[in-house]
Amino acid sequence: MTMQEASERYHIPMHILQEYRRWGLCGAVKNVMGDWQYDDADLERLSTIMTLHDIGFTAEEVETYLRLLLEGDHTAAQRLSMLEKKRSAALEEIHFKERQLQRLDYLRHEIRKAQGGKKG
Repeated sequence: MTMQEASERYHIPMHILQEYRRWGLCGAVKNVMGDWQYDDADLERLSTIMTLHDIGFTAEEVETYLRLLLEGDHTAAQRLSMLEKKRSAALEEIHFKERQLQRLDYLRHEIRKAQGGKKG
């Protein structure tokens, strides 16, 4: 499957495919008449790349994770650590947003209370 076909069929942005190629991690990708050819293993790796990007990994973190993944099962602890750090950061962000909502709700409540007091 060519880069264009992979992009269209699996909705993989071209910059992700180019990133993958640039990292040199393409397993069986071959340049055939000027077009990169992807096999099923490449598509599975690209799916992982898309997932990592979706959960907030930077391009550098994705590359590191993928290199660890390709090294084998002995890197599971390192990969798990990366995921745990990303999860902790996401939870911190959620809690920060919850505090913001509480403050917004308090201010809204105060305004409504003041408006209600003026009417009475």
